[in-house]
Amino acid sequence: MTEAELKRFPQYVFGQAFTTLKCETSAYLPWLERRIKGSGGLLLTRRIEDLWELQPSFDIVVNCSGLGSRRLVGDPMISPVRGQVLQARAPWVKHFIRDGGGLTYVYPGMSYVTLGGTRQKGDWNLSPDAELSREIFSRCCALEPSLHRAYDVKEKVGLRPSRPGVRLQKEILVRGQQTLPVVHNYGHGSGGISVHWGSALEATRLVMECIHTLRTPASLSKL
Repeated sequence: MTEAELKRFPQYVFGQAFTTLKCETSAYLPWLERRIKGSGGLLLTRRIEDLWELQPSFDIVVNCSGLGSRRLVGDPMISPVRGQVLQARAPWVKHFIRDGGGLTYVYPGMSYVTLGGTRQKGDWNLSPDAELSREIFSRCCALEPSLHRAYDVKEKVGLRPSRPGVRLQKEILVRGQQTLPVVHNYGHGSGGISVHWGSALEATRLVMECIHTLRTPASLSKL
């Protein structure tokens, strides 16, 4: 950043300014769903306690259950990192602002500005913390004082499925004479949207490897 730009942030001595992309998941995820359905995909909603429950109906399972993998496949390395943010109306804010540690940020979107945030490891609490909300708002206003005029402020809480490393691998489950190919794809933490396309391509490659090992022709596989 230039000296003139840095004058907006007197508490900092260095900064970077750049142009990037922001994914609006509220619009993007429904678009992906429509794309799946348009390609002949069928979306089913059901609760399962064991991957073997899917075996009679599906030849291959892709496990993208996130934090659910802790119970579903017994992975003790997956754990939550709690994130609390505020969503506010501040249509005059047009630029992203993020502090050096990445904990405080102002991300404008199509309908609202996201103010963050927190990284609370091992915290499963999905209820907003009023004190944290006040702290987040104060930190963000220090970066962008005009946010004091923001309105329609709402609290949001989510759990990031964090793991020491993303689990992106295939596994063959065996029970008696039965086998069930599984491709695991979870544990992306806060970077899921950033790397989801590449992860999906790699998961697809692993699924194709599984298909080639099945006794039935690939054309008969029920994915």
